[in-house]
Amino acid sequence: MSDIELYELPGCPYCAKVKRKLDDLDLEYEVVQVPASHGDRDAVEELTGQTGVPVLVDEAHDVEGMPESDDIVAYLETTYGDGAA
Repeated sequence: MSDIELYELPGCPYCAKVKRKLDDLDLEYEVVQVPASHGDRDAVEELTGQTGVPVLVDEAHDVEGMPESDDIVAYLETTYGDGAA
């Protein structure tokens, strides 16, 4: 099991952007597919207080539910990219 989980909806361009970054950084991650209906996304809402995707969970770095693709990509680059400590 990976420390990283990505909550996503197939066909979502914002989710695809995050998946590209995860793949570019050669990171292992689990995909959690969410229902198409926002009203059925209880797991996402529990993590972030909203129902949008993508949402990233990174247990190794105490990230319990980060929304917004741009924020996730920046976090991944900073944490796992060339400039990572």
